[in-house]
Amino acid sequence: MTKTELLSGAHKGAFLGLCMLMGVLSPAIVRAEMTTQNTTATESPDPRQYLEEVEGEKALDWVRAQNDRTLTQLMKDPRFEKNREAVLKIVEAKDRIASPGFATGGKVDNFWQDTDHVRGIWRRTDWSAYAADKPVWETILDIDALSKAEDKNWVYKGSNCLPPDETRCLISLSNGGKDAVTVREYDTATKSFVNGGFDLPEGKQVVVWKDKDTLYVSREWTPGEVTPSGYAYVTRELKRGQKLEDAKEIFRGDAADMMAYRSVLRDIDGNYVMDMQTRRPSFFEVIDQFITPDGPVSFPLPLTSEMSAYYEGQAVYSLKDDWTSAKGTKFTSGSVIAFDLKAGLKGPKNIEPVAVFTPDAHQSVEGVAQTKNHIVLQLLSNVTGEVRSYSYKGGAWSYKAIKLPENATLSVSSADDNSDKIFAYSTGFIQPSTLYRADAGTGEAEKIKSSPARFNAEGLKVEQRWATSKDGTKVPYFVVARADTKLDGNTPTLLYAYGGFEIAMTPSYSGGMGKLWLENGGAYVLANIRGGGEFGPQWHEAGLKTNRQRIFDDFQAVAEDIIAAKLTSPRRLGIMGGSNGGLLMGVQLTQRPDLWNAVVIQVPLLDMMRYHTLLAGASWMGEYGDPADATEGAFLKSISPYHNLKTGVKYPEPLFVTSTKDDRVHPGHARKMAAKMQEMGLPFLYYENIDGGHAAAANLRETAKRNAIEYTYLMQKLMDK
Repeated sequence: MTKTELLSGAHKGAFLGLCMLMGVLSPAIVRAEMTTQNTTATESPDPRQYLEEVEGEKALDWVRAQNDRTLTQLMKDPRFEKNREAVLKIVEAKDRIASPGFATGGKVDNFWQDTDHVRGIWRRTDWSAYAADKPVWETILDIDALSKAEDKNWVYKGSNCLPPDETRCLISLSNGGKDAVTVREYDTATKSFVNGGFDLPEGKQVVVWKDKDTLYVSREWTPGEVTPSGYAYVTRELKRGQKLEDAKEIFRGDAADMMAYRSVLRDIDGNYVMDMQTRRPSFFEVIDQFITPDGPVSFPLPLTSEMSAYYEGQAVYSLKDDWTSAKGTKFTSGSVIAFDLKAGLKGPKNIEPVAVFTPDAHQSVEGVAQTKNHIVLQLLSNVTGEVRSYSYKGGAWSYKAIKLPENATLSVSSADDNSDKIFAYSTGFIQPSTLYRADAGTGEAEKIKSSPARFNAEGLKVEQRWATSKDGTKVPYFVVARADTKLDGNTPTLLYAYGGFEIAMTPSYSGGMGKLWLENGGAYVLANIRGGGEFGPQWHEAGLKTNRQRIFDDFQAVAEDIIAAKLTSPRRLGIMGGSNGGLLMGVQLTQRPDLWNAVVIQVPLLDMMRYHTLLAGASWMGEYGDPADATEGAFLKSISPYHNLKTGVKYPEPLFVTSTKDDRVHPGHARKMAAKMQEMGLPFLYYENIDGGHAAAANLRETAKRNAIEYTYLMQKLMDK
């Protein structure tokens, strides 16, 4: 596996499960075939429930009919093909940055897709050649060739290589983009799958190397033996050459957990430290147990705490809640703390951490990485990036800022286990991404290469503004528009937000959006509403469960603010969001249909009374609440888009975009709401990609088509007379 795809070498095994859960590496453990479950006791049978049968013939007949109708309407617009070609040219451009990841022996790895490599290749080159922009790439694994040879639509989902030499890797392959993957052992030296090696059948599974002949595998071993969220909670130890059914059980979480798994903690050199086992009672709660000779040991930290690194013998944790130690030391929510792990295991109840980082009211930690000798924190301050390198010497922590551009979005893409080098990107709405190689020891950074501009940004201006939400909270948002924009309410404007799971929305360069929207005179607005992670855990927690209306109010406040400023008007205002942001769009469609003329609803949750019965839905009850709970259920029904369509209301014609292969957020959400609108005689457009997974696109060509669908729709609604 390329080191780009890991949090850090010190804790690869320990955090593999969480990374999989969040879709960073191989996905977590949900049954691939889960499609339909029983209706909740409080709800009458749903006449559209047949649409939850993902591959059901009747359901797919409905999907194909809607796809045909929508594509016929959009593709006859001459802008559709121009939009598709423009985006395809951008996403397949051979002069874009080949995103690097540190590999062993001073090598650089990259996963690349273009016109000739639709599904992609995992490739490698020397650092010196990469830096000189004259790399001779060595192909490690060709996904297109593999797909052709096996007659499969393989989508590469990452690899996990055994340290320290990292020549034996577990390759995760998805059929069509699903979260469910097959896992196969691959030898990077021979560039071939290992004959008789580890080969795990399709499933949503957490797979961790223990040693060269042993894996820890968490999956659905017995049909139906999964948590209410559909995730595994049983781990078995699989030996080389052993049949799957003969693997020995080594850990069993609670059947009521969201998920549970066994993993391995390693130091920065890849040396085995100890086993860990993790229970996740809910999406935001973690119970780690360190396996010692005397038995499992856990620490009395808040359940929302997350282990972020193992560095110089220090266990580094991120706090999501305030916490007071046994000696009375107070640590605030959003802090990063550390303590001696081995000493702590001897007296876990009395651990006394020290603060590595304590945020102010407008700061948050976006990520933690680790080099050979340092911890690297990726921070946000007023939605602006900062990267710091931390050291631990003489019992004290100190830091230095990495000298990267100011007033930009910064992201650490890869950290080297064998040196103190990191790769980091700087970007902005109208600044193409620039790649830097920085030294966590000195703080110095050197510019390696920049992506060419993909659209004409001349005359564009970026502003950060603040709206006031219904409860008085100040909500930041960004506006990208021409500096000479007339404030007459007639500017076609696209408003985007997410608002959930502590995920921050930051300025970034989008060649497709810039080319199709900004170049054509449109304005773009990004709202940093509550529910996200822009200002740390409290900004997220302010919108949890029955407080979620605050998130919706924030979004509406931003819309009303740009309308009041006469940037745009409801006639020219469109909105877009995906996944949790798709729920946000569905709510805005039903709550404030008067504010928009276009609504793009991507891979959404929409039926909030049954979301917990569909695929991984139950894992998100910590975010949304429990429909079976009297109070939470009543609130969910009050905001559920599927349940709040009303006759006699004039709704804007929305565009639903989803994927048959999305086994994370069930396509039934979009299907059922569109079908209900159809029965009510309400206008809508609908496109479901048969492949694509939760990204609704399995390759760059599908990405270009989806973008053409969305922006042609937006142009028709907002730019046309």
